[in-house]
Amino acid sequence: MGALADMRAALATANHILAHEGVVDAFGHISARHPERPDRFLLSCSRSPALVSAEDIMEFDLSSNVIGSDARSPYLERFIHGAIYQTRPDVQAVVHSHAHELIPFGVTATPIRPLIHVAGAIGAKVPVWDIAENFGDTSLLVTNDAIGRDLAAKLGSNTVALMRGHGAVVTGSSVRNAVLTSIYLSVNASLDLQSRALGEVKYLSAGEIDKTVAALLGEAPAARAWEYFEKRCRSE
Repeated sequence: MGALADMRAALATANHILAHEGVVDAFGHISARHPERPDRFLLSCSRSPALVSAEDIMEFDLSSNVIGSDARSPYLERFIHGAIYQTRPDVQAVVHSHAHELIPFGVTATPIRPLIHVAGAIGAKVPVWDIAENFGDTSLLVTNDAIGRDLAAKLGSNTVALMRGHGAVVTGSSVRNAVLTSIYLSVNASLDLQSRALGEVKYLSAGEIDKTVAALLGEAPAARAWEYFEKRCRSE
């Protein structure tokens, strides 16, 4: 099919998986850096993730401008993706999640930390970005490059950043890895909230985080997990 066609198909599947697993709902999106043009990225036109097809994928430059004469409506928050690709050349995929389980950790002083082995990829530190700090009262949406770059600065070199009262951004070295990290970030949040009700929580150590990242996102385990989640969303 070619690298670009393969990436478009992978993004469509990724949207369906994230929707099926409840990481995104009517809103939220996933992008990928263009496989042949690192100064561009791929993202669907403005559709709910469960409905995205390979034909819906558009191309953008890193300032989040549409490439060519494509007249379809893009996502308002495409600037999340462009700004992260601008500042993080190592990032190959970005998920913008609205998972409800994450919201409590973005509106309180309680940090989210990995407690389950499959969530080690979220990292030891998950910063919280509050749009109001630099932009005052807004819709909480990332609607221009300046806001996007502010979010990217808060993300820094981390894998995940929470967005106060909104959701999260998750980065990955591939579409597959970004999807898996997003899913288990939400799982971890749910388990953390449950565990706190029982008593003091023992989180993963720094050494455990390093080892579990390889265990989840290595080629073989990641392929196994992707196959499982793709089958789940295709069979229902």
